[in-house]
Amino acid sequence: MNYHVPKPFFRKSRQRWFVQLRGRQVNLGPDKDEAFKAYYKLMAEPEASPICPPQANSKHLVAALCDYFLEWVQRNRSPDTYEWYRYRLQRFIDLYPEMTSDQIRPYHVERWVDSYDLSITSRRNYFRSIKRCLKWATRQGYIDENPIEFLEVPSGERRDEYVPPSEFQTLLEYVDDSNLRDLLVTTYYTGCRPQESLRVQTRHVELERNRWVFPQKESKSKREPRIVYLSDEALQITERRINCSSPGTHLFTNSRGQPWTTEAVNCAFDRLQSKMGKKILKEQGICISASDIAAFIPQLNPIRRRKGKTVKKTPAELRCEAKRKLTGRLARKSATRYSLYLLRHSWATNALKRGVDSLTVAILMGHRDPSMLAKVYQHLGHNPEHMHEQAKRAAGGDKDAA
Repeated sequence: MNYHVPKPFFRKSRQRWFVQLRGRQVNLGPDKDEAFKAYYKLMAEPEASPICPPQANSKHLVAALCDYFLEWVQRNRSPDTYEWYRYRLQRFIDLYPEMTSDQIRPYHVERWVDSYDLSITSRRNYFRSIKRCLKWATRQGYIDENPIEFLEVPSGERRDEYVPPSEFQTLLEYVDDSNLRDLLVTTYYTGCRPQESLRVQTRHVELERNRWVFPQKESKSKREPRIVYLSDEALQITERRINCSSPGTHLFTNSRGQPWTTEAVNCAFDRLQSKMGKKILKEQGICISASDIAAFIPQLNPIRRRKGKTVKKTPAELRCEAKRKLTGRLARKSATRYSLYLLRHSWATNALKRGVDSLTVAILMGHRDPSMLAKVYQHLGHNPEHMHEQAKRAAGGDKDAA
């Protein structure tokens, strides 16, 4: 009879070493040498180790529950969803690495979220991430009761921003990178999800049918294939890029030929916002005053590294740095911050305003439930021109009809 000896393994998502003993993952720490010392000690004294099989209501580490949950998300949800949870849960674990499920309380989550400077929607997402994790652990039977079941999750911030076609064309005037331009135009004229435009590969393209097809296992819901139909603009870009791409590679890449990442796209939008804001400041003749610069200098780090040595910044360097940072802040406040999801949102708004029925719009966007449109795009009801046109269409005529 062969006896399996468990070996330590490194979990990248946690940046720590673990060993699976008696049905439970034991955290051995981030340092490899120390982790193996702890492992040998556990193996030498198995009876003394506090390891027990995972049973409901046992004192699981919250970190372990997060690991179990992330493994499930990785198997059953999209890579973007996995990364969305992993990033936030890792930050919670970093703050409370040794907390057990019987210790966590709602105020722990409150304090964790309050430790960051977050927008209203981001705060909501942080609350959702840990609450969803422990709710899943309860349903799976790892714990008997959810200790943060009554944690109040704040409402999200309604975002009714909309980019009309004229404003989108103005945005493109600031885009110097043709690769980024192709990504923005395709997203704006197809309404695809950001994760779809960032992950689409040449193998997903069906030019003869003017569409991209993501297999069921690669779609967001994993219930059915996701089909993105291409407008004339998007089809032209797809044809051009597929002719310049190798088979099986990403359709949209940056200037270095690498696939776009969410972080890279966000940085590109940040640069666009700053660029647009600086032009607005210049047109309005707004500049940073000497008094504002002087008041901001004490907040800067007075030293920097130069050729491996620590040197003190000169007064001129501090003034330049203060002016640059204050100008950047003011510029970002003066211009709109765009995103791929905002472009998708704008496509849906344009389609509804042009009279496309909500069911068709929902199908083209990949929604399983058309009622989502009524919730997200109800702001169209406050557009008098749009509602007037719809009222005329509903009546079966227009102002010239007799």
